[in-house]
Amino acid sequence: MRNLITDVAGLKVGHADDAVLGSGSTVIIFDEPTIASVDLRGGGPGTRETELLAAETTVEQVDAITLSGGSAFGLDAASGAQAWLREQGRGFAIGPARVPIVPGAIVFDLLAGGNKDWGRFSPYRELGYRAASAASDTFALGSAGAGMGATVVNLKGGVGSASATTDEGHTVGALVIVNAVGSVTIGDGPYFWAAPFERDNEFGGRGWPKQFTPDDLVIRTKGGAPRQATTIALVATDAVLTSAQANRLAVMAQTGCARAIYPVHTPLDGDVVFAAATGRKPLADPLMSLTTLGALAANVLARAIARGVYEAKALPFDNALPSWRDTFERGKFA
Repeated sequence: MRNLITDVAGLKVGHADDAVLGSGSTVIIFDEPTIASVDLRGGGPGTRETELLAAETTVEQVDAITLSGGSAFGLDAASGAQAWLREQGRGFAIGPARVPIVPGAIVFDLLAGGNKDWGRFSPYRELGYRAASAASDTFALGSAGAGMGATVVNLKGGVGSASATTDEGHTVGALVIVNAVGSVTIGDGPYFWAAPFERDNEFGGRGWPKQFTPDDLVIRTKGGAPRQATTIALVATDAVLTSAQANRLAVMAQTGCARAIYPVHTPLDGDVVFAAATGRKPLADPLMSLTTLGALAANVLARAIARGVYEAKALPFDNALPSWRDTFERGKFA
C-alpha cells in the first residue's frame, strides 16, 4: 500500500504543472471504461460532463477524470486528456467513431500568483495532455498538478491522497485538490481538523489541541478574495458498483470534506466529489458492504485533504501564502 488512490487496482494518476504559470492539471486515467458518479455540494462549481454521470443516462462508464486549476479555463484540461485517450484508441464506440468520456472539475487559482497572461488560448489543454501521458502508479503530493496554485484561508493548499481497505478486502482511495475558502487547521495552530482519522503520522501526528477555545471555532475564510476557492476530489474503489451505488459512495464521501474543512460547502466553494468503481471485487452485501465502503471513503477523503496541505510547498511569488511546514515545523510554532 502506497497510501495513494492508485492502491485501487485499475487506475493511474498524472500531473502536469507550470511554475511560472503557478497552476496545473491532474488526470486520473482508468485502465478500462469505469462506472462513475458525482456529488456536488458547493455553490460555485465549474464542471464538465457531470450530467452524463446520472444513473439514468446512456453512457455509464468513463475513461478518465480531470481535476484542474485555472477556473473555467481549466476545463480545457479534459480536452487534452481526451486527445491522449483518442491516440490510444480509447472511447465510447459509435460505429467506427470513438469518443473518450472525460468528466472534469476545476478550482479557482487565478489570483494565487504566477503569470496568467497566456494569450489567446489557455495552456490547460496541453497540461491535460501532458498529465494524461504521465499517468502512473506513483505521483507527487502537495504543490503539484492541479494543486500547484491551490490555497486555503491561511496556508498553501495542494494535492492530497490516501487509501484504506475494508474488512471484506475492498480498497478505497481518495485524490483531492484542496483550495477551500475555509481552513483545514484549527484556529492559528498546527492541528488538523481531520486529526482523529490520521494513520501513521501521515500529516504530522500532532493530534488535536488539549482543549478547544472559542477562538478556535471562529469562522475563518478568504474574505478579501472569497472566490479563490473550491475543493475537488475523486474517491475510487475496486468494488463492483452500479451507477446508483457509485453515487451513494460520492454522497457519503462528501462527509470527509466536512470533517477536514471549516467551513465547507459554502456559496463561494464549488466542492465536487467524483466516485469511481473499477469493478474488481463484488460486494458481499449490497447495503451493509456499501455502507462500510462509504464510511471509509469519508475517512480517507478527510485524511487526503489534510495531507494535501501538509505536503504543500509555498510558491515563490510576492504575498504567497506559507506552507504548513514552513509555519509549524520551521516557524514560530515549531
